Amino acid sequence: MSGFVTGGSFPASLVPSQRRMTLSDNYLNFADGTSDWAQQYLPELYEQEVERYGNRTLSGFLRMVGAEMPMTSDQVIWSEQNRLHVAYNVVRCNAANQLTVTLTAPATNHVVKVNQTILVSDNATGLITQKAIVTAIGATTITATPYDTANFSAAIQALNVAGDLSVFVYGSEWEKGSDDASTISITPGFQEYSNSPIIIRDKYQVNGSDASQIGWVEVATEDGTSGFLWYLKAESETRLRFEDYMEMALVEGELAGHAFSPATWTANLKGTQGLFAAIEARGNVYQGFAGAAAPGSGAMADFDEILKNLDKQGAIEENMLFLQRQTALDFDDMIAAMAGGGYSSTASASYGLFDNEEEMALNFGFSGFRRGSYDFYKTDWKYLNDASTRGLSKAIDGVLVPAGTSTVYDQMLGSNIRRPFLHVRYRASETEDRRYKNWITGSVGGAYTSGVDAMNVHFLTERCLVTQAANNFVLFKAV
Repeated sequence: MSGFVTGGSFPASLVPSQRRMTLSDNYLNFADGTSDWAQQYLPELYEQEVERYGNRTLSGFLRMVGAEMPMTSDQVIWSEQNRLHVAYNVVRCNAANQLTVTLTAPATNHVVKVNQTILVSDNATGLITQKAIVTAIGATTITATPYDTANFSAAIQALNVAGDLSVFVYGSEWEKGSDDASTISITPGFQEYSNSPIIIRDKYQVNGSDASQIGWVEVATEDGTSGFLWYLKAESETRLRFEDYMEMALVEGELAGHAFSPATWTANLKGTQGLFAAIEARGNVYQGFAGAAAPGSGAMADFDEILKNLDKQGAIEENMLFLQRQTALDFDDMIAAMAGGGYSSTASASYGLFDNEEEMALNFGFSGFRRGSYDFYKTDWKYLNDASTRGLSKAIDGVLVPAGTSTVYDQMLGSNIRRPFLHVRYRASETEDRRYKNWITGSVGGAYTSGVDAMNVHFLTERCLVTQAANNFVLFKAV
């Protein structure tokens, strides 16, 4: 019988058996050096990367609530109107019919005039009130005669400590044929604010040797691309991380409270005022929302307190709530309690911000409800939950952002303009656009700009956040 016994496709030491029998001459050793078959049976290799954290990107907050606009200067300056009516909330009663106004610098004189009518009330409860007409004024004093009695009531006279009283002008009363000889004329005032852009940079580098060692990984990235990536997967993640930095830096930014030493830094750094810092400096901060009360019960009282404060501000009808998980659950419990009382939480929202389409709001991840005369759109803010960002800190519970636009005076244009309450300004000119710069240097990957045996992928932006009318924002903070 002819055939290959000790040659052909088998090593000389192996003789195939015609039956499935374990014999000394047909046994394959895994690693005896002569008949190694380990390479023939490699472990199964999963080429696809496991997305253990899902979508890891955090940007998108400013895209939903703001806009981006170019600027050419190192600073953006805007002005915001003051309140229309005359009121002082830090005064004391120092005589039977005289009030002393405590002024806030740089003011030196009050602007209350003779013959104006005023209402005086206590700051503690707001229940002790008395109306009077101004008969004489000094630089910091107001002499007034109440309408109902010759002097201020004993309850008001007892409040003779600075900060106990408030007063506002509600009109005036004059005799027939009288002449207004007052020299006081109220000039409208405004508050001027500014912010400066910062330069944000990042870089990814791969050397020529690593670039030539091809290894493929099948991925599905957060920016919507999918498929097989080579060494540029790391570049893709650097890009996504930088895009998050573009937003996070404007949310968390702080102005420098001192000049950095050039011995430590190559240039003096000035910082930028981010969203949280702007609200803490010029807006409303609410601590301990819902507290430790039963679900829904504590949140309702706290939320109504916030609404009362919004009534004192611009009273913007539509507002967006960006919340961390626990605060979002507190709102859900609150809305459920409202619905249990016959209140339809989502159906009552007007969805005006989303062209009056509920479906559009839901696509953005918002749920709407109405309380009082306000519409609110609530969504989870991933930035506050992520374990590698604000999820590490429990200090911020959420933020309330007014929707729509505000009118401000632009110092550069010299006119009133309408801008979203939140918007980003970035440096740009006809020859240089620094909104989002991306370029490659080195001598690898198609770039031939230097003798460095590497490919450097650079990212740069120069931008700042403008937070207008911060008095309409609310920052939710933990106790």
